[in-house]
Amino acid sequence: MQGSILNEIYQLQSQLSQRGGRETLLAKNFDTNELVVIKLLKFGLDAPWSEFKLFEREAKTLQNINHPAIPNYLDYFELDLPHCKGFALVQEYIAAPSLEVALKAGRTFIESEITEIAIALLNILQYLHQQQPSIIHRDLKPSNILLGDRTGNSVGRVYLIDFGAVKNVAATDGGTITVVGTYGYMPPEQFGGKTTPASDLYSLGATLIHLATGKHPAELPSKAGKIVFEPSVQLNYALIRWLNQLIEPSCDRRFDSATRALQTLQQPQITNLEAVIVKQPAFSKIVLHRTVDEINVIIPGAGFRWESLGLIFFALFWNLFLVVWTGGALFIPLPFNLVFLIFSIPFWACGLGLIGKIIFDCKGYTRLSINFQEISLTYECLKFRYQKQQPTSRKNLTAIECVQSGWNMVTDRETTPVISEVVLWADGKPFKITSSVGTASASAKATYSYDPATIELRWLAQELSQWLNLPLTRTESSATK
Repeated sequence: MQGSILNEIYQLQSQLSQRGGRETLLAKNFDTNELVVIKLLKFGLDAPWSEFKLFEREAKTLQNINHPAIPNYLDYFELDLPHCKGFALVQEYIAAPSLEVALKAGRTFIESEITEIAIALLNILQYLHQQQPSIIHRDLKPSNILLGDRTGNSVGRVYLIDFGAVKNVAATDGGTITVVGTYGYMPPEQFGGKTTPASDLYSLGATLIHLATGKHPAELPSKAGKIVFEPSVQLNYALIRWLNQLIEPSCDRRFDSATRALQTLQQPQITNLEAVIVKQPAFSKIVLHRTVDEINVIIPGAGFRWESLGLIFFALFWNLFLVVWTGGALFIPLPFNLVFLIFSIPFWACGLGLIGKIIFDCKGYTRLSINFQEISLTYECLKFRYQKQQPTSRKNLTAIECVQSGWNMVTDRETTPVISEVVLWADGKPFKITSSVGTASASAKATYSYDPATIELRWLAQELSQWLNLPLTRTESSATK
């Protein structure tokens, strides 16, 4: 068909692609002397009705959207030529190669470029998903993403093309299931004909993984239906976690919107906390296990310290006194002895609590567990387990807080607030974590040159912040305000 003229205005230049009854051509507009892209859908005996519905939907969708990173709709008409009958959709031509072409040419993408492309695509998806009704692309992949020439430090202008699989949330197919998309980039729910805005986020994640690994997602191993890409990339941990949330097989475990995914990608990992220590202190006894799906923090008791001797002697004296008191009360005639026995109950609670604290410091530990479903905090000692509060849904986790004691740690270089505990807030409930080395004790507003508890807690707070993708906040303990 090269050289042919369509609709008396478009002269065909070359074929760009062909798939079944669909053909994409480069043409020249006689009126404007500009190049355009013409997509043809040809009639045929074997052409399914769903193809015509999708083609018509693509044209109507493009008519109603206006975004600088999406080629403009120009024209739509019916073809009635002797050798070709069907429909034609005309769009603006973007002189830029696709990511697929770049990958096949051996181009590699560094982390900053992958992040830049992700931000650009999320901005496009945010626009599409916020339309009324929401527009779902359903076929986001490297061949449908164009990348313009690099400018300065920029990776290049990013464009999203080919809305041939587009669907809006209000659209129905009369009870039929139309499976569209590309294997490797298509989320599990799309195989059943179901799509949500989170479906595009999955395809985005698979596309970015292809850029990071240089391998088609279908070539990578999988576990429980999820792409395993970590061994094949050199990316920071926060970006790996972010990508893993995009490609969750279950929609409920992905980001709930492009806006939320964009905010998580762009937000600073740590705020309002100066001089953060990167490595775990050598003296720290905390055991931290983390994978992409779960993090476990085991904090042993403070252990035996010389300061513990005073507490041990006090606990012995207190409980021996209660033994004498209670024993003496047993020899008092009824009902007067009951008064003394009842009166001693709260004192026994305090005495046993002191013994429990001593045992916990030596043999117990605190376990913080966070996975995609829930967050829990358990105190364990000598095979006994105690949960101060019920586990809470991970989705309700909103903040990580470093609580300042009101004291300061002063060195030659800086003055740093002393941290008494780290608090994770979920559903309005505090999950409190203290140091494995105990907390320093002194009068309020005191000054220290070195405080191991603060150093350890600052490290732990940073680890949690990076894993959870939540910023740190800093508040002063109410007891010292």
